[in-house]
Amino acid sequence: MEHVDPTVFRLAIFVLAIFVGYYVVWSVTPALHTPLMAVTNAVSSVIIVGGLIAAAAVSGDVTGPSAWIAKGAGVAAVTLASVNIFGGFMVTRRMLAMYKKKERPAPKGAA
Repeated sequence: MEHVDPTVFRLAIFVLAIFVGYYVVWSVTPALHTPLMAVTNAVSSVIIVGGLIAAAAVSGDVTGPSAWIAKGAGVAAVTLASVNIFGGFMVTRRMLAMYKKKERPAPKGAA
């Protein structure tokens, strides 16, 4: 039996993760979207750690195109995940604000 190329195997896992994520998000009731957003922000923080590790893994004497690609990919991962976390927390804050009760102004005739 032949071995499967690791790139094909990882690509298959990525495609399956896309389908699973799509069905998980769309099957969640609307009341649970706020906690789901908070969890995805936590996952993005893990991506930042991975990006920092990828950017720092090629430090030192290593030079060449592969080192620059790894550093660039790490910096891009940190940048994009930071934007995702910031935007996610803003959206979560707006969603939580919808659940707050709005104060009604006092009637004009009451003194």
